[in-house]
Amino acid sequence: MQVVADRARTTRATLTRVERGDPATSMGVYCSVLNVLGLLDGVGMLADVATDHVGVELEASRLPRRTPKAPKSGPT
Repeated sequence: MQVVADRARTTRATLTRVERGDPATSMGVYCSVLNVLGLLDGVGMLADVATDHVGVELEASRLPRRTPKAPKSGPT
């Protein structure tokens, strides 16, 4: 793993934090490690609205709903 850390230009301790999923580790470090492993292409999908069906549904549920207008009643 030292080779991966060296190629990602980080320390072995930081690589261990990446392996453990430490949220305090910067995205730049994660991207460097993913690049070394040949997995960087998948990062673009993280924020892609086209692949985030749950996020689209949550956002749609927050939109204001239109209420139907009552039919106009004219003189009869």
